[in-house]
Amino acid sequence: MPHRYRVYIRRFCIAAVATVLLSPVLFYGFLCLLRPSRTDEQQVLFQGIVYQRRAISQPRSATMHIVTVDLTAPGIKPLVTPPTPGKGRKTLARTTSEFLQEFKLQLAVNGSYFHHFEEKSPWHYYPHSGDPSHPLGESISNGKRYTKPLKDKAVICFGKNNLAQIIANGKCPQDTVQGIAGQEMLVADGKVVSSRIYENKPYPRLAAAINREGNKLWLIAVDGKQPLYSEGLTLTELAKTAIALGADKAVNLDGGGSVTLVMDQLKKPQVLNAPVHTRLPMRERPVGNHLGFYALPADVKTSTSK
Repeated sequence: MPHRYRVYIRRFCIAAVATVLLSPVLFYGFLCLLRPSRTDEQQVLFQGIVYQRRAISQPRSATMHIVTVDLTAPGIKPLVTPPTPGKGRKTLARTTSEFLQEFKLQLAVNGSYFHHFEEKSPWHYYPHSGDPSHPLGESISNGKRYTKPLKDKAVICFGKNNLAQIIANGKCPQDTVQGIAGQEMLVADGKVVSSRIYENKPYPRLAAAINREGNKLWLIAVDGKQPLYSEGLTLTELAKTAIALGADKAVNLDGGGSVTLVMDQLKKPQVLNAPVHTRLPMRERPVGNHLGFYALPADVKTSTSK
């Protein structure tokens, strides 16, 4: 074989090996480009629903996504993932985008902690979409209670009048229509709850907070585990963020790679934050249950009777 052909073959082999070795890095870099920009933004998404993105650099980089929901606005209606028929206290795991699409919602976030969960690699994790999952703490959907309350898992409850309560002992009132449990209380009576200092490290976080009247809800989704983009907040910082918004009570919902905020965009889900399932940015994690909202378009006028 002529020398020049051997040189071409050698170069081709080197290029092929380099491409294979660099492909994971290139793929990861491509996913990073899909993340929301680290710029402040605020916009009305739907009637009664306002979205705000905040990018901070101190004491570390963090990107927050804050949704304010006016629970008295026309068309606003919450929904918790319904139980799966014939599965008892279990649901079928879904990504937040799948939940939003299946139930034709306008906005959705992940919800409770759940069992069973494992994450070993991008291809070895549980649950996948459609796998049985058991949400932890009380879950109520359309008035049906399908999981048991747990005293150590505070719960947010929506009544027939749409007003919300956050209850530390984990059990919703009897007339609750939608209810979903989190973990510990972050805020009570407008003050930081100091008993939940354990595991107080920067992390991806999700909190639900309400004002004293229960007619305004804040969902605070914080990206994390992504150096130079967003490392997350501590629980104390998350609680203080809720208080600064005007929260009287707040509960810590499932965090980590579960944190996902999605809106409906022309009948397709649009992820508003940067989830990080199996260490891959913008990959959604299938989870046990969710909290979603129906809402009217922002440009639709509604009439009110006097």
